Amino acid sequence: MMQLPKGTKDVSGEEAILKEKIVSTLKEVFSLYGYSPLDTPVVERYETLSSKYSGGDEILKEVFRLTDQGKRELGLRYDLTVPMCRFIAMNPNLKLPFKRYQIGEVFRDGPIKLGRYRQFFQCDVDVVGVKSMSADSEMLMIAKEVFERLKLPVVIKVNNRKLLNAILESSGIEKDKADTVMLTIDKLEKFGEQAVKEELADKGISPDAVKKLFSALRVKGSNAEKLDKISKLVNDESISELREVICAGVEFDPSLARGLSYYTGTVFEVFLKKSGIKSAVAAGGRYDKMIGQFLNSKLDYPAVGISFGLDVIMDALKEKNPELESTLTKAFVIPIKEKKGAAKIASELRKAGINTDMDLSGRNIGKTLDYVNRMGIPFAVFVGEKEIRQKKVKLRDMKTGKEKLVSVSSAAKIILSS
Repeated sequence: MMQLPKGTKDVSGEEAILKEKIVSTLKEVFSLYGYSPLDTPVVERYETLSSKYSGGDEILKEVFRLTDQGKRELGLRYDLTVPMCRFIAMNPNLKLPFKRYQIGEVFRDGPIKLGRYRQFFQCDVDVVGVKSMSADSEMLMIAKEVFERLKLPVVIKVNNRKLLNAILESSGIEKDKADTVMLTIDKLEKFGEQAVKEELADKGISPDAVKKLFSALRVKGSNAEKLDKISKLVNDESISELREVICAGVEFDPSLARGLSYYTGTVFEVFLKKSGIKSAVAAGGRYDKMIGQFLNSKLDYPAVGISFGLDVIMDALKEKNPELESTLTKAFVIPIKEKKGAAKIASELRKAGINTDMDLSGRNIGKTLDYVNRMGIPFAVFVGEKEIRQKKVKLRDMKTGKEKLVSVSSAAKIILSS
């Protein structure tokens, strides 16, 4: 019996239509903010994917590795950020700021659950060459606009890796343990406080340090109140940076860590409200060191971006509205011994901007109408000798069953206005 590999799926019919609508929305919003498309290979050299400032040890465990016939070590990309940084490193004469978006498949050999696959689409938007927090704010604005257009209520959580480092230091946690502690903190939302405390203890973090750490991570109040409380515990520039980017609809969460080690400043994650899907639907942050590492340069290349999970967004929209649109076709032309005339009518409808299909199989009218109904096509257009003589068509509304003898232009207006 033929089966798909675990963590993969076919996308067709209703799902494919939904996917294209989401992609179209994303492209519209990205373009609206001045971003241009970029495409990179699915396969990268493994040394690129495993670079010091790539995803870190945790993500490398999930890389699909392969070797080509020349015995070169390769890997499937696990995100779109690392390939973009490699692209910039290979094209040092690019004009900055460089604003790009990319929509493509990525691969991770990780655990499978609702909303998480091993082959999935990411939709990234990044700006390189802007140090100002205005770029970080723009990412949050883009995220808000995307989900408003998709009519998905979300909460955007934001933090700063510099602040989290300062909190760890003030709690008495050694610098060489910072990355591993952040990975554990990142599990707080999923596994709860007790499980995280136990894991920190297993990593050799003292009870006193854990207590101090959680007193900062669990501050309560409004965004401003939480920042004020933390500013009394640590003195760091990241607090003023957070004040710049936090706006309406954004929640400051000092425990937000983001698992990838290349983040250097602002980090953010977007979660659905009132949903069974607990995975982030979008996430990103600032990564000022990675591109310089690819260039073997001591200079920083300030960069910030956000990635939208297309597959998990699809799942969210299906959860919200299980009745998906089954076709993009608006009219189905049925020839009655008038194939040439029917083809001409179909062409006229297409010129009017109407997605039009036509019966090519020669089935009887009953079977054809049954097909049109099952496909969810709203209008059937009959073209026979009588209609050709009168320069009209018989238009049937498939919902009501009512028929009208009208001109092609009138039929087009009715279909377009429905």
